[in-house]
Amino acid sequence: MRRSITAKRSAGIAAIAALALAASACSSSKSSGGAAATPADPAAVKGTVTWWDTSDATNEAPNYQPIIKAFEAKYPNIKVNYVNVPFSDAKDKFKTAAQSGNGAPDVLRADVGWTPAFAQLGYLQPLDGTPALADDADYMAGPYASDHYNGKIYGVPQVTDTLALLYNKDLLTQAGITTPPKTWDELKADGLQIKAKTGKDGVFLNAASYFLEPFIYGEGGDLIDAANKKITINDAKSLKAVGIAQDLVKSGAAVTDVTKDGYNNMQTAFKDGKVAMVINGPWSTADDLKGTAFSKADNLGVATVPAGSVKAGAPVGGHNLVVYAGSKNLDATYLFVAFLNSAANQATIAAKNNVLPTRTSAYADPQVSGDKLLASFSDPLKAGVGRPPVPGASDLLTPLDTDYQAILGGQKSAQDGLNDAATQFAQILKDFSKS
Repeated sequence: MRRSITAKRSAGIAAIAALALAASACSSSKSSGGAAATPADPAAVKGTVTWWDTSDATNEAPNYQPIIKAFEAKYPNIKVNYVNVPFSDAKDKFKTAAQSGNGAPDVLRADVGWTPAFAQLGYLQPLDGTPALADDADYMAGPYASDHYNGKIYGVPQVTDTLALLYNKDLLTQAGITTPPKTWDELKADGLQIKAKTGKDGVFLNAASYFLEPFIYGEGGDLIDAANKKITINDAKSLKAVGIAQDLVKSGAAVTDVTKDGYNNMQTAFKDGKVAMVINGPWSTADDLKGTAFSKADNLGVATVPAGSVKAGAPVGGHNLVVYAGSKNLDATYLFVAFLNSAANQATIAAKNNVLPTRTSAYADPQVSGDKLLASFSDPLKAGVGRPPVPGASDLLTPLDTDYQAILGGQKSAQDGLNDAATQFAQILKDFSKS
C-alpha cells in the first residue's frame, strides 16, 4: 500500500532539484527559445488525438485518466483516444504502423532508446518551435538530450529513472549490517553474512542485460564506444564485469533466475522478505510496498548501485512523448503533449506512480518534495550513465539478454557469451567494428 505524502520538503529532493538546475544550466542542447510558439487561438483547435501509453496497465495507466479528462475539459473540441499498449509490443507495433502509414498513433510514450532510431527512419515529427516544447528550459539536461537527433528535437522527456540498490533494512539490521554496501566486494561479503545469520538470500541478481550494465560501468566499460564506432561488449572490462556477477552467484552471496519469469520471481522474493537486496529502479517501488516485507514503508532502503574498480554507474532510462510524423491532427497533438507533460501533471504522476519527473520545477511541488522514497533516488541519479545516442543502440539489449542468461545459467563461458553478443551487435550496428 502507498504511504501518505506530507508537505515537508526533504533534503533528498532538494539535492535532486539542485542537480537538475545545475544540469539545466550547463546544457548546450536546449532549443533556442524557451517557451515555444502557440497557436493564435488554441481553443479553436479541433481533432482527435490517439495516444499509445506504454505504462503498466494495472498500477500506472489509471492515473492518467483524470489528466486526460482535464485536458478535454480545457479543450472541448479535442478528444483523446487513449490506448494502453504493452511496452514489450509497442516498439515493433509502432514501426509496423508508421512504415505502412496506417494505424500509427498521434503520440507514443516511447523508451528513451527508441527516439533516435525512429527519428532516423523519418517516423517522428520535429517539435522545434511548436507548443509541445512549452517551457522547455525547465527540462533536466540529461533526459532532454535523449530527444535530440541531428540538430532537431523529436520528443519531450516524460519520466526519467536509473537503477539503484534497494534493500530490506530489517534484514540488514538482523545480520549486523549498519550501512548498505558501496562496492561489489562489500555486497558479496554482506550477502554471505545475511545468508549465514538470517537464512535469507543476500541479493537477487536479475539476469536481464539492462541489469548487467552497472557491473560494466563499474569497470569503466560500456556496450559500445559510440565516438569510435566500436563494439566493446566483449572487451576486457566487460569480461571482468560479468566475472563479478558470476562470482556473486557462485559464492552463494546472490541468487538469480534465468527463466522468463526471473523478474517477477525477484520481485516476489523481495516483497516477501526472502531476499535482502535487489538492483532495481523507482518503477518497482510501488509494487514493493504492496509486499509483507514493506508493510512499514520506511523498511525499504535505497542506495547507489555498488561500485566496481573504477566507479559506481547505472543506466539512465525513462520515456519520451514523441509525435508521429504522419499525424493528421498535429495542432491538437502539440497541445495534448504540452498539457500532459506540464510540471503539475508530472508531479502528480510522480507521486502516484513512483517515477521521477524530468522538469526541474516539478521537484518543488509538494506532491514530490514530501515523498521520502522519491527523494532517496537523489544519489543514484548522480551515478547515472546516459545511453549512447546511436540509432539501433536500444536493440542491443535483446541479444545480450540471451547471452547473459546463458552465461549466468552455465550454458556458455563468459568470453563465448560476450563474443556471441558482439557478433549480434555487429549485425545491428553495421558500421561499427568489433573488439
